[in-house]
Amino acid sequence: MKGKTILIVEDDPKIRQLLKIYFEKEGYEIMLAADGTEGVALFEKFDPCFVIMDLMLPHKSGEELCKWIRSDMKSDTPIVVLTAKVSEEERIRGLRLGADDYVTKPFSPREVVVRVETVLRRTANRCSKISYKGLTVKPHRGEVKYNGELIPLTMHEFKLLYFLMRHPNQILSREQILQELYPQEERVVIDRTVDVHISKLREKIEALRGAPRFIETIRGMGYRFDAY
Repeated sequence: MKGKTILIVEDDPKIRQLLKIYFEKEGYEIMLAADGTEGVALFEKFDPCFVIMDLMLPHKSGEELCKWIRSDMKSDTPIVVLTAKVSEEERIRGLRLGADDYVTKPFSPREVVVRVETVLRRTANRCSKISYKGLTVKPHRGEVKYNGELIPLTMHEFKLLYFLMRHPNQILSREQILQELYPQEERVVIDRTVDVHISKLREKIEALRGAPRFIETIRGMGYRFDAY
């Protein structure tokens, strides 16, 4: 699981679902919008790591959506544009609006996946956030959100959650967690310190409406972040 969210804005339901299937196979979390207005709402709420959009969208065109992301939101979130327009002038126009790449229809879903992977490698520093099941950590902002709702955490709670989410579905021992949270300090802290941090973190995250149990206790071994 890559822990990256992709917003797909496409009015053709077959294309939406096809892309969703291919990207989910690669471990991405997918959000779907059928028009530009819905795309705006989802982008504002979830701040995805990547946007794939058609240019010919109802209510708000892909060109308007792209311009809104770049100008109004002042976001450098990577964007790949899908379009049936094949002229050089149209492609250049899309790139000038702020798109990072251009894919013309008809296309192979595998090609779109590869293009997105290529753009992500090129723009890795622009998308350091991690997201699983609606829970998103933005280390560059020090923010944690669940389905768009900000969760206030202490410094150690934030570092703990970020550490767990960087190692999804892996069992992390208390010793490993202590080394991550207190790397430069004399080891005056004890294993119980980790348990206290975990307990407080769970209270803040899993008390939210609809939130699943993200952090599992593996008896005698440590803790695991459940990304599935």
